[in-house]
Amino acid sequence: MAASILLLTAASTPPPSIDVGITGLRNAKGQVLVCLTTNPKAFPDCSKDAGSVRMAVKATDAAHFQVAAPATGTYAIAVVHDENANNKMDMALFLPREGFGFSRNPAIGMGAPSFKSASFAVNGDTAQSIRMKYML
Repeated sequence: MAASILLLTAASTPPPSIDVGITGLRNAKGQVLVCLTTNPKAFPDCSKDAGSVRMAVKATDAAHFQVAAPATGTYAIAVVHDENANNKMDMALFLPREGFGFSRNPAIGMGAPSFKSASFAVNGDTAQSIRMKYML
């Protein structure tokens, strides 16, 4: 009997959640596109990772929201302030027109930071504060 109760308890454990706070949005227009991945090759664009978590959060709600991680592991988050809500980052020549940010707020050089510099461990509920950056 005790073993079946233990199995039921383990099976009903919810996946870990990540409290995300975004600071530095230049306005409340549009939405924030969120990419959560464990795959270094799919970072920062989750489109190549079927197991990634992708979501859109209204810019007005981006100061604090939650993302459910599929399981414990090492993750990285990339966010884009999609001001015109067209579901992509708009570019001007080679520079992003819209804001962006990454978990752990790594230094930005030419191009996106590495997965390693933005990654963090999720062993249970955790939090990440992300500062938006704007190039234009």
